[in-house]
Amino acid sequence: MSDFDPAQFASVGPKEFAQLVKSTPDAKIAEIMSSDARGKVLDQVFERFPALFRADRAGSTNAVIHWTITGRPDGGDDTYEVVIEDGACTVSSSAERDPRLALTMGPVDFLKIVSGSGNPVMMFMTGKLKAKGDLGLAANIANLFDIPKA
Repeated sequence: MSDFDPAQFASVGPKEFAQLVKSTPDAKIAEIMSSDARGKVLDQVFERFPALFRADRAGSTNAVIHWTITGRPDGGDDTYEVVIEDGACTVSSSAERDPRLALTMGPVDFLKIVSGSGNPVMMFMTGKLKAKGDLGLAANIANLFDIPKA
């Protein structure tokens, strides 16, 4: 599994996905994320959020988080809404509620973050990841999910 294949992605588990992202050159990921496969890849990643959510670590956290991934082929962005409420996590591909935290990043950086191979703090410090709103939540967000490491 050395080449990141969007069709294959749907059938691999989180750990295999993390390995795929880690072993695929950034240029190849960027190429895939600017193709017709982008929507499928993003949908698959966000569909996994509820299963990876760690209610035991969330405590009384209630938050609406908007994830905006830039660089769509038509020049637009994709925004997904992740809602953590009453010990559960739900995801929507339409952002309808006011966010407590809004995160914006490019597609390669997004896949690195959700596969555990990117350092969100370094990305924030270098401007690759933009966070608006509750920065305390932003700093703690990785602890709320069981992110597989490659």
